[in-house]
Amino acid sequence: MATRTQAHGLTADINRKIAANYDVEREIVARDWITQLTGEELQGPPGMDNFHLALKDGVILCKLVNVLQPGSVKKINTNKMVFKQRENISMFLTACSDIGVASHSSFQTVDLFEKQNMVQVLSTLFILSSAAKKKGFAGPHIGVKMADANKRDFDEETLQAGKVHSSLFTAGTNKGASQAGMTSFGTSRKL
Repeated sequence: MATRTQAHGLTADINRKIAANYDVEREIVARDWITQLTGEELQGPPGMDNFHLALKDGVILCKLVNVLQPGSVKKINTNKMVFKQRENISMFLTACSDIGVASHSSFQTVDLFEKQNMVQVLSTLFILSSAAKKKGFAGPHIGVKMADANKRDFDEETLQAGKVHSSLFTAGTNKGASQAGMTSFGTSRKL
């Protein structure tokens, strides 16, 4: 991994804000969920640094996604070479997408591998759990239930009745207000 210089200016401010949003309690919930599903305890006590080190190689994440959807990741790289670890993370993210996690809701490889946005990593895990539950996974889950589509088909009579009422809502009222006494823009006030 290439070493990065210390951030300055706006980048440093953004990094501080991201780190301030990190929630150890959410991490503990995610750790417990991962342990329940994979049977493997994440190393180290809770905290952003230890969570990063536990997930950085992508092995646990690949095992997790294989529990949620068997066969998602065909070969998990246990090699400690950087590009193999990044490949594990990339395969995890591809599997997340297949399960139903939107691309704008998942983290990028660099967010985890270089610990740039661990808040987004946690968020992705919660969204992954919800997406897996929606897709039919019956095991334990964390986070909220994803909404289902609620498509409604109205008959023509109901649609026409709605058009009458909608005009009443958009008409509005000024409650007796008027522009009396207002002067044109740029003219002086007479005191």
